Amino acid sequence: QVQLVESGGGLVQAGGSLRLSCTASRRTFSNYAVGWFRQAPGKEREFVAAISWSGGNTYYADSVKGRFTISKDNAKNTVYLQMNSLKPEDTAVYYCAADTNPSFARPSTRYDYDYWGQGTQVTVSS
Repeated sequence: QVQLVESGGGLVQAGGSLRLSCTASRRTFSNYAVGWFRQAPGKEREFVAAISWSGGNTYYADSVKGRFTISKDNAKNTVYLQMNSLKPEDTAVYYCAADTNPSFARPSTRYDYDYWGQGTQVTVSS
């Protein structure tokens, strides 16, 4: 069992930045691919970004490409999501998730992820 804890959410004005962190309870986290998803009120949970276990491959939703950056520090069991140029439509609860499958064939598919954090709220005011 792996526990994931997100942090770094908050209230920010449009155009501002936030950095989210996802820290795992086990060192085996370094062997897992990790994704960030978000869910706004009344909407489906959607893919934001993902990173392979080595950190060598990253994936982004079109809506955040060029503004968000995902990175992984295996020594700290932590994955980061740097969010710049935030927009009101980025407002949501952000979740990190770990995929234990070595193939990591579908980074944007939420059903492939095995462990989820509790989420952190990001609110962007206009």
